[in-house]
Amino acid sequence: MKCDIFVHVDFQNWNLSWVGHGAVLNIDGEVELDSIIMDGETLATGAVASVRNIANPVSLARAVMEKTDHVMLTDRGASMFAERIGIPIADDLVTELERKDWEQSSSFPVGVEKFFNTQWGHDTVGAVALDSLGNVACATSTGGIRNKMVGRVGDSPIIGSGGYADNRSGAVSCTGHGESILKVTLARLILFHMEQGKSATAAAEASLQYMGERVKGCGGAIVVSSTGDWAASFTTPCMAWASIKEDVLHCGLNPKEDFTERLK
Repeated sequence: MKCDIFVHVDFQNWNLSWVGHGAVLNIDGEVELDSIIMDGETLATGAVASVRNIANPVSLARAVMEKTDHVMLTDRGASMFAERIGIPIADDLVTELERKDWEQSSSFPVGVEKFFNTQWGHDTVGAVALDSLGNVACATSTGGIRNKMVGRVGDSPIIGSGGYADNRSGAVSCTGHGESILKVTLARLILFHMEQGKSATAAAEASLQYMGERVKGCGGAIVVSSTGDWAASFTTPCMAWASIKEDVLHCGLNPKEDFTERLK
């Protein structure tokens, strides 16, 4: 890219315990991570899925985008690529807290169904950004859901579902029930509505409503248009979000919540 927009969407230096170390565990008690990053100027994309020993999967996804001719690498191949280019390999991403939660949930036959409840979002973090040149970008990373099947891949690393960025419309990062988001290609659906003239908020709300009606799934999305219009919308009980435009910070957690602070 011609600018440093990805500084804003690369999570590798963030202390987010649910993205790498401390992510939820699959049915075998292992961490499997998914991530995507996308450049709205060129539509260049990098993604990784089911990686087990990478603490910051979005940094690996970015390397896939910038250093290969491919879009996605998975599991063993992604790990081999990471070692070859010098991305640190983590010996163990499992924390004691997650191990205890996994052991507790595994003792109940309904553990998977409980944590697959489509009314709740899961352990996902995302970002969208717009720079002064009108370039947009998105990134999404997740550990998925607790007790998922080994090898399960959700929406996060899939273009058009967990994220999408196009300078002609905007950028989106999604969270929620992955299977539902995949079925309606939520990120691309939101941008489609924006291309038809809807605002970022109206597009996100219409798309989330459609997902709820069509496949009974709940989720959320953060959106920025190529002109600077932005939205944070969700149908889950809550979703932590924040937005910075010029020198104003907006943030919230619960429905209708929008705290505002002018930055120094």
